[in-house]
Amino acid sequence: MAHDVQTTDDLTPLQHRGAEIVDALRQGEPPIVQPKRDGMPRIGVALGGGSARGLTHIPFIEAMDELGLKPTTIAGTSIGALIGAGWANGMSGAELRDHAMSVLGTMRIIASRLWGAQIRNLGGLVQNGFNIQLDAARVVEAFLPQPFPDDFRDLKIPLYVVATDFQSWHQAVFNSGLLRPAIAGSIAIPSLFKPVKHANHLLVDGGVVNPLPLDQAAADCDILVGIDVNGDPSEKMDKVDHRALDVWFGSAQIMMHSLTAHMMAAYPPDVYIRPHLSVFGALEFWRVKEIMESAQRDKDNFKRHLAHKVEQFIMKTGETNRAGD
Repeated sequence: MAHDVQTTDDLTPLQHRGAEIVDALRQGEPPIVQPKRDGMPRIGVALGGGSARGLTHIPFIEAMDELGLKPTTIAGTSIGALIGAGWANGMSGAELRDHAMSVLGTMRIIASRLWGAQIRNLGGLVQNGFNIQLDAARVVEAFLPQPFPDDFRDLKIPLYVVATDFQSWHQAVFNSGLLRPAIAGSIAIPSLFKPVKHANHLLVDGGVVNPLPLDQAAADCDILVGIDVNGDPSEKMDKVDHRALDVWFGSAQIMMHSLTAHMMAAYPPDVYIRPHLSVFGALEFWRVKEIMESAQRDKDNFKRHLAHKVEQFIMKTGETNRAGD
C-alpha cells in the first residue's frame, strides 16, 4: 500500500512520483503509468457476461489505456473471458477494437466463421447430424486473434476464467492449464452451445452462476473494477409478442441481474459501470460498431471516476464510486 504523501521537501522519489500523478489527474492530463508499479494501486478488473453487449468491454479497456493503467488481475465470464484473454495476452483496447471489427463487421463475415468453425466439410455435417448447437471450442478458435497462447502461464496478466459446472451446479474457475477449453466452457450458452468437457468438468456458460466475477478479481488488489454488460430492462415495456428466443435471453438477463446484485453486496467494487444497452439484442454481434460507439458517454464517466479513485488511493482517502453516477 502507498504511504501518505508528505507536504515537506524531504519527499522520496516514490512520493515525488505520486505527487506528480495527483497533479496530472487534477489537471485532466492522465499520466502514463509504466509496468513497474512504483506505489500505484493494484487494479483488479471483472469483465461480465452479456453476449453481444459484452463488446462494450472494449471501450472501457481503451479508457484504461488512455489513463496509462494496466490491471494486475483480470477475471472474465463468458464474452468477458474471451475479451479478457486478449487483454491479458497484451492486446490494447485499440487492437481489440480492430480485431472485433475484422471478425464481426458483417453478417457475412460472422456466418462464414461460424460455418467454418462448426462444419469443416461434408463429413462433419453427417457426423454432427444437423445439430444446430455450436461447438464452443471451434468458435473460440475461429474468433480468437492468431497466434494465441495455449496455456494460462503464457499470458502477460493473470487471468481467471469463470464457467459453470453443469453436474455440480457450482462455478468452475480456471487460471492455469489449457486456455482455449476454459474459455470455450465459459462462453457455452446453454442450448446454443454444446456443453464443454474439460478438466473433469462438464461446462456451460459462466453467467449461469457468476455473471460478474468480482470475487475472482478482488484478491490482492487495491481498486476493484466491475464492468457489467448485462444491459437494462427492455425499453419496449408495452410489447407483448416476444419471440421465444427473446423470452429466453430476457429471462437469463433477469437471473444474471439478480446474481450480480448479490455478488456486488459481497464484493463491492470501487468503480462500477453498467452501460445502457437495452437497444441491442443478445446475439446482434454484427452491430459491433454501434455497440462500441454506444458506450462513449459511459466510457468518459468511467475514465473520470477511475482516475479519481487512483488519486484517492495515492492520497490515502477514498470511497466507492459508481461510474454511472
